[in-house]
Amino acid sequence: MRLAQRLLLGSLLLIGVVLVLVVALSERGLRSGMLRAQTDRMGADARILGELWKPGVDPDSLADATGAVLGFRVTLIDSSGTVVGDSQFDAPALARLENHGRRPEVMAARDSAHGADLRVSSSVGDEELYVAVRAPLGFTRVAVSTVDVDRTIARAGGSVLIAGVIGAVVAIALALLFARAVSRPVEELSAVAREIAAGDLSQRPTLAAPGEVGDLAEALQRMTEQLSSRLVALEEEDVLLRAVIDSLNEAVVVVDARRQVARVNDAARRLLSVRATPPFSTDLLPRERELREALAIAMNGRPVGTVEVTLGGRVLTLTARPLARGGAVLAAFDLTEVRRLEMIRRDFVANVSHELKTPLTVIGGFAETLTDATVPAPERERFTSMILSNVHRMQRIVDDLLDLSRIESGGWVPAPSHLDVAAAAGEAVAPCLQGAREKGIAIDVRVDPNAPTVFADATAIRQIIGNLVDNALRYTPKSGRVTVFSERDGNGVWIGVRDTGVGIPSEHLARIFERFYRVDPARSREAGGTGLGLSIVRHLAEAHGGRVRAESMVSRGTTVAAFFPDEQGPTSRAS
Repeated sequence: MRLAQRLLLGSLLLIGVVLVLVVALSERGLRSGMLRAQTDRMGADARILGELWKPGVDPDSLADATGAVLGFRVTLIDSSGTVVGDSQFDAPALARLENHGRRPEVMAARDSAHGADLRVSSSVGDEELYVAVRAPLGFTRVAVSTVDVDRTIARAGGSVLIAGVIGAVVAIALALLFARAVSRPVEELSAVAREIAAGDLSQRPTLAAPGEVGDLAEALQRMTEQLSSRLVALEEEDVLLRAVIDSLNEAVVVVDARRQVARVNDAARRLLSVRATPPFSTDLLPRERELREALAIAMNGRPVGTVEVTLGGRVLTLTARPLARGGAVLAAFDLTEVRRLEMIRRDFVANVSHELKTPLTVIGGFAETLTDATVPAPERERFTSMILSNVHRMQRIVDDLLDLSRIESGGWVPAPSHLDVAAAAGEAVAPCLQGAREKGIAIDVRVDPNAPTVFADATAIRQIIGNLVDNALRYTPKSGRVTVFSERDGNGVWIGVRDTGVGIPSEHLARIFERFYRVDPARSREAGGTGLGLSIVRHLAEAHGGRVRAESMVSRGTTVAAFFPDEQGPTSRAS
């Protein structure tokens, strides 16, 4: 039921109760007043009648005559209580009337000269008002039926009722207007409040009512504005927090008190292979034992320090912290690259130590031998030649390490230009021709007509081709062939070297560009390689924004090439 209806029904109930009370009280008051006035009038008539009742006057005739004039029942009672005259009874009937000395009004008149009583008459049968007055010869009594009084009261009550109904109609109309006036702003406020509760914070109360309703509308408007501003601030903070969490390289998983994942960032999706959209159960997280235990401990209110786990081939370090209101935050950091770099560093130190140890041992041994003056001149010359060869080998290793370090650290930046492939290949191959002739290996250059030039640094191209040719000559037997080539591939050019050497097993191809990686370490050292040439080739190609590839078949030969993208025009660079 709406507010206006409740107000109207309440007003109707109130008006009805007031109307009934007014009619009832007015009838009661009117009857009491009329009976009191009638009693006074009848008492005056009774006193006049007592003055007229004198000795020698027939009381019954006096009663009949005055009763006809007054319109009342007149009764004359002597001092003993015997009725001696009555306007409603003749002489024979008088003798049968009982003694009236014990009637209440007569007894009151005997005591105080005046008495009145309202009762049902035993002789007439109607309710009558009796008024008695003490007279010289006895008591004069006047009686009147209350039927006329009741009729008058009924007519007056009807008038009061009509007036009350008219007043009630007017009051109902006013109550209806009042109910509408009160309920309309309240209903508007209620509708606005419901919209706000549903999330529409653009709603505002439009009314400007006086009093408490207006104060309520103003308070609701202020509350909505404050709520809107706070929600905007919370949304901005949430967006900022989400952006910060998503930008972290560290995986972050937030679990609420119901063991539901409430938030997960991009790093967590990648590292933990999470595909579901929050909220979702923690059962969908990886089943790794250490992860589950760390999360369970944090959910029980205890923080978990660093725990290292291997998950999906990645090395992760986990930490977990409980939340104040239940739940936990699980963080994971990917240590795979760190561990790989540590392993590379260890391998690098070990490889450098090993690569330098061999020539140093040779140099030290032969130098110690040369200190003996008895060593024959031919042996001395051979030892000196071995020392010089190993010094050159150490020099090459140090030079390659310095080149590699300079490229990796960004100390060297390529200055690319359009180079003629044939000319660059000729310059790079020239130092290797003598060694190739000695081994009976043919070196040729095949330039693709679609790739006569390459956009690269001149020094880098010569070093790449030189390293690849030098590497190919080491592993190509006599009467073999080494070919320098170029070929077009979409938006760039491949520069590479193809040989007919011993080839590389497929399981080694993915690692040949690592520093000091050797397929056959003993044979590589015998051939004089440093183990850094292909690593330098890879880094030089990547410095140009390119890449490398290697293809090989055992006993059939190997192809190693580097890709150099074409020069980007102004439009491409802008994009």
